[in-house]
Amino acid sequence: MTECKAAIADGNGSYSIEPISIADPQGDEVLIQIKAAGICHTDWDSQSWAKPLVMGHEGAGVVVKTGSQVRSLQPGDPVMLNWAIPCYECFQCQEGNQHICERNSAVTAGNKVSGGHATLASTQYKGMPIERAFGLGTMAEYALVREAACVKIQVEMPFASAAIVGCGVMTGYGSVVNAAQVKPGRSVVVLGTGGVGLNVIQGARIAGANPIIAIDVNPLRLEMARVYGATDTVLADKADEGLAQAALQVKSMTNGRGADYAFECTAIPALGAAPLAMVRNAGVAVQVSGIEQEIKIDMNLFEWDKLYINPLYGKCRPRIDFPILQHLYAKGDLLLDQMVTRTYPLTDLHQAFADMHAGKNAKGVIVFN
Repeated sequence: MTECKAAIADGNGSYSIEPISIADPQGDEVLIQIKAAGICHTDWDSQSWAKPLVMGHEGAGVVVKTGSQVRSLQPGDPVMLNWAIPCYECFQCQEGNQHICERNSAVTAGNKVSGGHATLASTQYKGMPIERAFGLGTMAEYALVREAACVKIQVEMPFASAAIVGCGVMTGYGSVVNAAQVKPGRSVVVLGTGGVGLNVIQGARIAGANPIIAIDVNPLRLEMARVYGATDTVLADKADEGLAQAALQVKSMTNGRGADYAFECTAIPALGAAPLAMVRNAGVAVQVSGIEQEIKIDMNLFEWDKLYINPLYGKCRPRIDFPILQHLYAKGDLLLDQMVTRTYPLTDLHQAFADMHAGKNAKGVIVFN
């Protein structure tokens, strides 16, 4: 057994730092010493999922031990972790939709916590089994995960930078490249410039889009947006219902017809239809932020021939996309080091959440010594 400290959500809206015990890996399991864990709004939400769990779904670290069935990893390997764990055998995985695996997906299975992991008892808290967020639980000094959740790091990269790839970076980049398939020279507008929005922006830059228009109510976030590739910015008014006035500005910046692509990255239900107002006829609107509430849409916004897509996690194929992202980072095209605005010890998780809500960070990361 491995004893370590972890952030434990109580299921009722709070957390505490507590000791946990982790069994040695069996079968396709891998014991990871976590070196860094990204901080996301989903981690904040996980405090209220009505059951205790080990928090954290973004992470990177070093392989410590492997189970008997593990073939691609060995102790000492640096890895980045992926929360949408594919089985590579079900219908969706065979179709290439590894991000919505029918056996392991924490989201498509309707289970936002365990990620379909069968060996729940392998992690214990106060002598009782405890689930790990999305089958990972990265806000802990160690985590027991499946081999399919790991992708080896093949380039020189700080663990803090590697840790953020497996959620916001992949979601933003993949929404542009895999889902929308943005073409060079086409116009892109991004609604919301938080961590995901910034990665949509740099995904659009890497894809060769122009112009790239960033929209936000926070001028500091718009300054960040230019660093990652925004060519133009629109400071929105919080009173602008559905961003209707911002949409008029976008049209004036795109030959009067609207952008070719618009990406919603605010997670605000009232703005769920806003990207449709930003795109031209036969344009593509992309709902990136994971809005799950019921929203109302004026069908006139679809006129004419507009597409509205709702991809999950940038249609991630971890063994294909993560090496690509590593290569783009090594070339200097994918900005990750700059995105890690601040790092925190696990004991300062409360401050990390406060800074996230205040919009101070492009991305905050927990680091472990």
